[in-house]
Amino acid sequence: DIVSGLKEALTLGSKKATEQSSKMDGFYKNPLIKIPYPAETKSMMSTLNSLGMSKQVKDFEKQLNRAAEDAAKKAAPIFIDAVKKLTINDGLTILKGKDDEATQFLKKNTTANLTSEFSPVIAASLKKVKITKYWNPLFTKYNKLPMVKKVNPDLEAYVTQKAIEGLFKLVAQEELKIRKDPAARITDILQKVFGAKQ
Repeated sequence: DIVSGLKEALTLGSKKATEQSSKMDGFYKNPLIKIPYPAETKSMMSTLNSLGMSKQVKDFEKQLNRAAEDAAKKAAPIFIDAVKKLTINDGLTILKGKDDEATQFLKKNTTANLTSEFSPVIAASLKKVKITKYWNPLFTKYNKLPMVKKVNPDLEAYVTQKAIEGLFKLVAQEELKIRKDPAARITDILQKVFGAKQ
């Protein structure tokens, strides 16, 4: 029962997280997971804002999030595959563990696959939204300014990492709901496993 209850909880939680994050504005309009421009470009972005390029800066940030929303569609099957492999020991560890123990299990068992699935999607998505149209003029203009530290971070790797982090934040939220809120336990097995733990 414990294992089937946890499998159900993980499947539900990861599906919900995937649905939330992969819809239009799933990342961009969710302050919890919205992807900001890379930290090392912060002074660049404020300089460009002061040069009257705030629309381009905003568009650039939006496109980073669109790429993450595209990639998130790939997450559900990877999560479900990991959930199928859950053992009785995993189940007991998760049930007795911290409030995000199931999320940590998923993180450990899916990050490598998520990274390899997300990377090409994000690369294609950044091309599709012509991120270079936003990015190249921004960093080219900035790098020409005198006495600035040149920037050109790897956007693909950055968005991939942030997309995966965001997804796990949503999964952790769903896990917490199932653990703490009886109304979130929408099936008998969830009520049985998580109700008994109260």
